[in-house]
Amino acid sequence: MPSNEQRRAAAKRKLERQLANRAQRARRRKQLTIAGSVLGVVLLAAAGTGIYFLTRGDDKASDGKDASLSSSPTVAPPPSPNAKPAMVTCTYRDAQKPASKPVNKPAKTEVPTTGDKAQTVSLSIDTTQGPIGLTLNNAESPCTVNSFVSLAQQGFFDGTSCHRLTASETLKVLQCGDPEGNGQGGPGYEFDNEYPTDQYQPNDPAAKKKPIAYKRGVVAMANAGPGTNGSQFFLVYGDSQLPPQYTIFGTVDEQTLGTLDKIAKNKQDNSNGPGDGKPLQPVTINSIRVD
Repeated sequence: MPSNEQRRAAAKRKLERQLANRAQRARRRKQLTIAGSVLGVVLLAAAGTGIYFLTRGDDKASDGKDASLSSSPTVAPPPSPNAKPAMVTCTYRDAQKPASKPVNKPAKTEVPTTGDKAQTVSLSIDTTQGPIGLTLNNAESPCTVNSFVSLAQQGFFDGTSCHRLTASETLKVLQCGDPEGNGQGGPGYEFDNEYPTDQYQPNDPAAKKKPIAYKRGVVAMANAGPGTNGSQFFLVYGDSQLPPQYTIFGTVDEQTLGTLDKIAKNKQDNSNGPGDGKPLQPVTINSIRVD
């Protein structure tokens, strides 16, 4: 029979094993928690990198990409627009880069936003892949609509190609409006963002970084940062996630969304990465007519 001393030694060894096992389990739990935290940081950093490399615009810094997205799973609906004054004064500043083709700044800088004729503007885009009808919301983004109509009436978009088609899970857009066809062109002037950027308080910059839903059919401006809107715009053919830093100024008429679907179905050359590049079937804007 084991002596009392042997029994005490055995009990001590058992207790030491139990304590060691508990410590090992605690270390594993801690390691899992840290690993999860690091993974979260990596994912956030990746999302931030995605935003950075997909916000290039008319004044391209390096890669010419000019719409942005976030992989964040939390996407808010667009904010409700605030009513504009009956008359808005628009400012169109000279850009660092001259115009890609001869064009004048909008002659009109005082833009009405009320009244039946001032609420919306209808345009027809004739492309080599089919017609695209637009209804522009002058009441929400008057300076953007005023510029777009002016460029269209001067023939700035005529003969230009849509240089980018994206097909990621969170970004489905066709980008156009660059006479150079490479993401670097513009009209030689720039102007500020409007809806939905103007719905957020200036002292709440974090809100402007959280993605919202840019729904199928939305027409929005591409840019290279705040206040750098020019001529490049994108048409959303599938629900997308973007920070509210891209002016929404209209919608694609429902009966012509099929043209966008056809273009998207033809895919892109992936020159900017998987699901991002020039449309494989070239899309050229023959003309844009104000109806």
